[in-house]
Amino acid sequence: MKDNSLLTKEINILLEKIEKAALPSDLAEKCREMVNQLRLNWQIGDFTSNFQRVSQYVDWVTALPWQKESEDILDLKRARQVFEKNHYGMNSIKERVLEHLSVLILRKKRGEKKVRAPVLCFVGLVGTGKTTMASSIAEALGRKFIRIPFGGLGDPLYLRGLSRLHPEAEPGQVIKGLVRVGVKNPVILLDEIDRVADEALNTIMGVLVELLDPEQNDRFTDYYIDYPFDLSSAFFIATANNTRRIATAVLDRLEVIQMPSYSDEEKIIIGKKYLLPRAMKEAGLTEENLVIDDNCWPRIVRPLGYDAGLRTLERTIKGICRRIAKLIVEGRGRQFHLTLENIKEFLPSW
Repeated sequence: MKDNSLLTKEINILLEKIEKAALPSDLAEKCREMVNQLRLNWQIGDFTSNFQRVSQYVDWVTALPWQKESEDILDLKRARQVFEKNHYGMNSIKERVLEHLSVLILRKKRGEKKVRAPVLCFVGLVGTGKTTMASSIAEALGRKFIRIPFGGLGDPLYLRGLSRLHPEAEPGQVIKGLVRVGVKNPVILLDEIDRVADEALNTIMGVLVELLDPEQNDRFTDYYIDYPFDLSSAFFIATANNTRRIATAVLDRLEVIQMPSYSDEEKIIIGKKYLLPRAMKEAGLTEENLVIDDNCWPRIVRPLGYDAGLRTLERTIKGICRRIAKLIVEGRGRQFHLTLENIKEFLPSW
């Protein structure tokens, strides 16, 4: 006779997880049946592999936020402050999110608990602030943030998960993200949806339709979980460099907002107000360590030519700050004043 004490203990642990989790009733019953089936596996000597499979499934299912949502921060003034703190310009996007927040406020005052968010798609060149704006929207609403990168994606199972029939089965990135943040209403960023691999373009666009369509995303099914999950409370945001490779069916479900390129004047303001203070903090510098003359900024903005976005500018500013940090550590000074005469020493050259 086999000793059933270990079996009973492990099964009881799994059953307790199922009872404590706020699972849909039919899913909870399905999990109980899977766990109780382990008793038969014990008798026929096929317990270990099946226990691992069932235990892993129960862990994922019970970790999902089936009912848990975060409370939105319904404060227009605070949202404006968050946007102004993080971004210069982008007024059309800021106003669109503030409009949605206003709708939330009015409808929740009338007692409506569920208000679908728009599905925004920021389209613009690299470095124009698409991803950081999505993060700021999550901060403004007080929601958790999930980013799912699509660049080079070649397998829709990355999003949908792999069936439990496969030995290496696991959930897709949507379910993993929800487990990580612990709520069912995060801001979910689908980053660079136009940059998926050619061979997987059609199938991935099909998954996007299910994710974004308000008639379907309340029952999104991950192949591993194999049970519909309600994503209708999530705030989806997509980004793309352009819309040419986005399927029409997906575009129909998106509210496309163009992200403009930055002028040199705008870049100077962003560099002074946002990028330089951040870079100085990262480099361990204080305001006493570095002063940059105003007439140096056109050279900083265009060290090597025109760039529509901010990434080159950010790298240039970070490089200046690192150079100053090195000089301070080497004992070559504590205060550095950048002028037209010496700025070239601190700018990239290649």
